[in-house]
Amino acid sequence: MTLTLKAHRDEIGLKDGQLLVAGTWRAAADGATWTHQHPATGEAIGEFPVATVSDVDAAVRAARTAFDEGPWPHARAGERIRLLHRYAESLRQHADELRALQALDNGIPLSFGGIYAPSVDCAADVFDHHAGWVDKVGGQTLPPYQGGDHLAMTFREPIGVVAAILPWNAPFLLFAQKVAPALAAGCTIVLKPSEYCTFSVLRQVELLLEAGLPDGVINVVTGPGDPTGEALITHPLVDKISFTGSRAVGKRIVEASAGTLKRVSLELGGKSPTLVFPDAPDVGLAAMTTMGTVTMGLSGQACVAHTRALVHRDVYDQFLGAAEMLAGMITYGDPFEASVLASPLINTRQLERVLGFIERAQEGGARLVTGGTRPDGDLAAGNFVRPTVFADVDNGMEIAREEVFGPVLAVVPFTDEDEAVRLANDTEYGLGAGVYTTDARRAFRLARRLRAGTIGINGFQIEPHLPFGGFKQSGLGREGGQSAFEAYTELKTVLMPLTDEMM
Repeated sequence: MTLTLKAHRDEIGLKDGQLLVAGTWRAAADGATWTHQHPATGEAIGEFPVATVSDVDAAVRAARTAFDEGPWPHARAGERIRLLHRYAESLRQHADELRALQALDNGIPLSFGGIYAPSVDCAADVFDHHAGWVDKVGGQTLPPYQGGDHLAMTFREPIGVVAAILPWNAPFLLFAQKVAPALAAGCTIVLKPSEYCTFSVLRQVELLLEAGLPDGVINVVTGPGDPTGEALITHPLVDKISFTGSRAVGKRIVEASAGTLKRVSLELGGKSPTLVFPDAPDVGLAAMTTMGTVTMGLSGQACVAHTRALVHRDVYDQFLGAAEMLAGMITYGDPFEASVLASPLINTRQLERVLGFIERAQEGGARLVTGGTRPDGDLAAGNFVRPTVFADVDNGMEIAREEVFGPVLAVVPFTDEDEAVRLANDTEYGLGAGVYTTDARRAFRLARRLRAGTIGINGFQIEPHLPFGGFKQSGLGREGGQSAFEAYTELKTVLMPLTDEMM
């Protein structure tokens, strides 16, 4: 029987999406819509508007008015704190509903939705964390350096109107990482979800309004990058762009921001390495953990997936055996079934792209250990690719250098520590890296030598209070922690004379 998700859609009662402008939900100006086709079945799941240039302009102007004239940028710290905490609790209460909407959006199975980083609970923790910064980040009072008697002060003020552009693969965490610090700082927002993951984002926004956020503080425009995204990133009244997605789009955003010198935060993916040494606590576990980031849940469609495994020759075969074993355990199908562990690729274009990488890797001399094919039968209509492991990969091969964004692991052998570091850093990316060793001195040396934003020792995770972002072409800026909050502020200096005339 061919897989279908229509019964799940009907049970959830999914309604078509709308734009949100100045507190009002509505259709696009020209009535155009986008039909969302589920990546596991190809079925039409629902529709939402394709925002026109005029729709985007209306949303940005609503955010501009809310910033220039509305109460939110001037709200007392206690008011912002209470609303963010209230919303975090609402997310936790609606976690099951949101996970189900995500499964209808991008096919991520419910079994993966409870793992911390992509979970609703993690998103709620991000809001709680940033609520804690509202009354703690301020400026300084400094002594005069020269001249007459005066007071020198600095203040952090909200940056203004933020264009927050989300990818499709982590709608809870990435919504929180952009929206929470922006709201905590007092900014207003125009949010654009990916056209491949819209319904779960719209529900998060509804809950935010129910928590009491004033009209116009958050606005939503839906649709693809052209025309919707392009109109947003080029709008002259946007002060800051926060984007997570591909390197190509990130470069376009930098170009578009130049005209008005918009502030920009970018997280643009990676080709993150795992370095496995013979003294790893458990080589098999290191292999299964690495392979898990490439196959389970998102099927490798994650920016920080460790898709390059640099493995010492002494434990190379052991690593490959464990990775192959885990690959054989991954299950696909109905994302609402508890036994399903991984998602389809997001669309047919990405499916063809990943299959092209696999074909060229074999032609280039990489040894295919397992996978590389599509399932047939009931799953033939979905964008599924079986977990794939390549051995004997040269670090100069395309499969080791390009972000495949699929369930493909490239395993590269090394002989000593210096070679491992050279291979790990020989990339245009620098988002994350993992090191498996029981030698504490080696672990610390490598943590300092590796050119990446987050280094995991004998494991890897993302936490709400830690900065996350990349070196080199993996992006600009950080999300999470104090640095993220400050990225949504401008620093202002005030000089006040202390003379009789001023008293």
